[in-house]
Amino acid sequence: MSEMLDKTIEQVKQLPKDRQDAIAAFILEEIEDEARWDAAFAKSPEVLERLAEEAEAEDQQGQTEELNPDAL
Repeated sequence: MSEMLDKTIEQVKQLPKDRQDAIAAFILEEIEDEARWDAAFAKSPEVLERLAEEAEAEDQQGQTEELNPDAL
């Protein structure tokens, strides 16, 4: 286990049980969501490659804008 995860778990242990359960549920949902994305991407690598090529072409043609997170 990483130091960061170990430290996080130690802090979570200090919380009330309902908060611990809420954090645990959130983490499990994130792990499951990541697994679903991985499975979806693994099933369609050629689609992802084509989309990446299209995005690169649009960028080279000046059809994209720089992302400004502060403006969101």
